[in-house]
Amino acid sequence: MARLNTRAPVLTVAALYFLVPIAASLWFTIDDSDGISFEAYTKGLGSEGLITSLTLSVLIGFATVVLGLLLMVPTMVAVSLRLPKLRRTVETLCMMPLVVPPIALVAGVTSVLAWQQDLAATPLYGTFQALINPDFPLILVIVYTVMSLPFLYRSLDAGLRAVDLRVLVEASRSLGASRVQTLWQVVAPNLRQAVTGGAVLSLAMVLGEFSVASVLGFRPFAVWMVEAGDSEAQLSVAAAMLSLLVTWGLLLLLTALAGGRTRKQRKTS
Repeated sequence: MARLNTRAPVLTVAALYFLVPIAASLWFTIDDSDGISFEAYTKGLGSEGLITSLTLSVLIGFATVVLGLLLMVPTMVAVSLRLPKLRRTVETLCMMPLVVPPIALVAGVTSVLAWQQDLAATPLYGTFQALINPDFPLILVIVYTVMSLPFLYRSLDAGLRAVDLRVLVEASRSLGASRVQTLWQVVAPNLRQAVTGGAVLSLAMVLGEFSVASVLGFRPFAVWMVEAGDSEAQLSVAAAMLSLLVTWGLLLLLTALAGGRTRKQRKTS
């Protein structure tokens, strides 16, 4: 009972902390001199660039999550099983994006992209052009993958510490499974919650990131919102509410997919 009485004030304060700003933003978007109006939302959905920029952000977010997981899951498994002495080194490298400011990171990326002028007569020029293609800028995927490493590392590290990975892998190998089969059918299911957690944090980071995309001259949803806010504040806040709704929807979808597969696996076993 005492524990319940202690939790209630904490949960109430936490709910107010998150819900009051959202409610205030929502009221700002519908408050009108003549009463309540949803014009900011109806007008926003038809605004030029909204759907395009939102779609671009979602695609970049999913590409970042996929690339990050392809890099981190095999690396973390290899370190856990074969190279435990490198754990501290890998951790330090993955935490570096928290130390290096995004502006400093994007300044270095800009310097590298400037090399394309000197490579105009070489095959590498086409590679640079593909990296900065405004329809789908791969350079943003690469930079965001680097920025998401701390979230992926912490989530996967916690998941690996929660299971006896060595025993699982040895049992799978003794039953004749290949390394790829072991990674896909044994290791991945046991890390599903950790993978989902890292993917959720990475996706949320990408959808809200502004500075890198703005400096590099691209226009995902976060940049579009800031540009819209320069002329129409209500439209910008309404777009932010839409972004919040889309982010929540994607996160709930990822969580539901992971939870559904986990329950299916338990029933099968």
